[in-house]
Amino acid sequence: MNIGFIGLGVMGRPMAEHLIKAGHRVALASRSGVPAGMIDGDVITCASAAEAAKDADIIITMVPDTSDVETVLFGAAGVSEAARPGSVVIDMSSISPLASKQFAARLGERGIGCLDAPVSGGEVGAKAASLTIMVGGPEDLFERVKPILGLMGRNINRVGEHGAGQTTKVANQIIVALTIQAVSEALVFASRAGADPARVREALLGGFANSRVLEVHGERMIKRNFTPGFRVELHQKDLNIALENARSLGVSLPATALARSLFSACEAHGGGRDDHSSLVRALELLANHEIGQPI
Repeated sequence: MNIGFIGLGVMGRPMAEHLIKAGHRVALASRSGVPAGMIDGDVITCASAAEAAKDADIIITMVPDTSDVETVLFGAAGVSEAARPGSVVIDMSSISPLASKQFAARLGERGIGCLDAPVSGGEVGAKAASLTIMVGGPEDLFERVKPILGLMGRNINRVGEHGAGQTTKVANQIIVALTIQAVSEALVFASRAGADPARVREALLGGFANSRVLEVHGERMIKRNFTPGFRVELHQKDLNIALENARSLGVSLPATALARSLFSACEAHGGGRDDHSSLVRALELLANHEIGQPI
């Protein structure tokens, strides 16, 4: 297929590389330019989203936020200026579910299909082509593009109509944030009480409190490894989306609001680009105690 891929950041680049390796003709565009060293293959370097979209059967967007998706799709030299009727936009960014529905409607007026297909799995999942992909949109379009999605992920599910994929991603980010907060609180408490946090974590891994966050991010907290797999500032953005949409729906998310406040504290101390497991630092500041340090 001819594929336009727009957004070549930490996750977008390896996702695009999987498509190139599979033999597809891929037109690449990115706000910061196409990275040097992209793998060889049938690749076209483009100066704009419109250029990447003009000959594409499928256009994939992987950019940071709702406003970025709107600019890429409908701004100057955007996808909608050049995409052909019958082509399909797959937005794999994490954005507002309500905005995603609006974007799909606007593209539909131009005869362009659309799916929202945000991902979970971080940079590791993007490189390993093991992402979880949550898809919203018509079933016929989903079946049409599923082989392409299968080159970038393993757990691929259509969860409903337009916006349902983004809604699922928001739910995912709520669960992950609150689990990071829970693991942080538990390890700060255990360490401040005089227990060895590494041994506490090892014991908890064998019980009902076990989770992927405790396994991976608990170790990060103990070893002080906050090299980003998924940045604080991006998780903060996702929780803002959760709370904004919840407000419009009349839903209260008190624990989510607290997690956002803790991420805000991390950002205020210069940690916006650290891994989201560094939320533990905000709790350490409140306790005046760093995990693993003498009491």
